[in-house]
Amino acid sequence: MSDALGRGRSMDSIPSTFTNGSCSPNGLDPDISPDEQEEKARLIAQVLELQNTLDDLSQRVDSVKEENLKLRSENQVLSQYIENLMSASSVFQSTSPNTKKK
Repeated sequence: MSDALGRGRSMDSIPSTFTNGSCSPNGLDPDISPDEQEEKARLIAQVLELQNTLDDLSQRVDSVKEENLKLRSENQVLSQYIENLMSASSVFQSTSPNTKKK
């Protein structure tokens, strides 16, 4: 519908299911009871809510993945830094069994 409006057509030129009598005014099948219509509307609302929740969770997963990659990179840098410090320090040098002090 918005595509038709984007090309300069007015709402009056777009066929409506409400004006041609093929559908009830509430957009649901006229053969079902009001209780069934209410249940269908409730289920549709629930599906839409679940879709929004899924979208939010997907965005959260993406942001957590990005944060995880950043932290892994930082951990690699810190690990390399610690290794370099340890190799430069005499405290962490391995002692050879052949060089015993008397």
